Amino acid sequence: MKAVICEKPYALEITERPLPVRASGDVMIRIDRIGLCGTDYHIFAGNQPFLAYPRVMGHELSGHVAEADADSPLTVGARVTINPYLPCGTCIACRKARPNCCVNIRVLGVHIDGGMTEFVCVPEAAVIPVEGLTPDQAAMVEFLSIGAHAVRRGATGPSDRALVVGAGPIGVGVALFAAMAGAEVTLIDTSAARLDYARDFVGIPHTAVVSDDLDAYLKRRTDGDYFDIVFDCTGSARAIEKGFSYVAHGGRYVLVSVVKDTLSFADPEFHKREMQLIGSRNATAEDFRHVIDSIRSGAIPTDVLKTQGFPMLDLPDRIGDLIADQGKVLKAIVTL
Repeated sequence: MKAVICEKPYALEITERPLPVRASGDVMIRIDRIGLCGTDYHIFAGNQPFLAYPRVMGHELSGHVAEADADSPLTVGARVTINPYLPCGTCIACRKARPNCCVNIRVLGVHIDGGMTEFVCVPEAAVIPVEGLTPDQAAMVEFLSIGAHAVRRGATGPSDRALVVGAGPIGVGVALFAAMAGAEVTLIDTSAARLDYARDFVGIPHTAVVSDDLDAYLKRRTDGDYFDIVFDCTGSARAIEKGFSYVAHGGRYVLVSVVKDTLSFADPEFHKREMQLIGSRNATAEDFRHVIDSIRSGAIPTDVLKTQGFPMLDLPDRIGDLIADQGKVLKAIVTL
């Protein structure tokens, strides 16, 4: 079978691999769609902190069941998505029913080879049926689940004024689910093109470009109080550190993105706000179910989230342009 492998930073190659051998308890999935996300771009560029090369990328997956145990509830041909966060089941996080931050977690496409290939075998518990969703919609479930999880981690509700920093796919997902939770959402980014798309097509009305006037605008927008909850979705240490100043007294700061850098902040400013600093990592089956239900209900405008699509085997020639033109890329999905 064919696969796309990142041998080292800036080096994607198409390779031939043997079909995976399914073990008892696993399910073989024929991959139909693979969403590209910031993690994949970071892997390509060499700045993903949890990865060793070479690696087959791909964790935003949709496909259909090719083979399963005889007693499995999953039927051959059923359309599915995959929860790519494979927990150990025994560590302290797993014992606390928080497998998304498992001590020994294996993430498809990061710690172990992912789904940028024709077939993949995963534990049955990681396979989630998505009846009624299209292949493209099924490939969007994972990245939207990251946003849904962050909103849940932040205990976001109707009384909140929320600031989402970063208008990439994760930030847009956070903004959508924060709005669904009843929060009044403001979305900011350095890219006017991304914000224009989020406002005009995705339906996020309040946006602002990062500029010298941003602080004054955000202060006016919140009557001088700033935001009850701030989400960072940038992957930028500088942006994360700046975000501390946008949290209201008594507010929460949710860090969704991951950076290699060491972060710093002013402890007096942190303490006088009695601020909560919250990490949000990956997503859980609960988040996946919430996203699937939201897509089925029509609450998520999946038709405008996909901005690019092309065959998987074209990726080595296309990924550089996708990274260079991020202002015009919300979600690229490759097909098999």
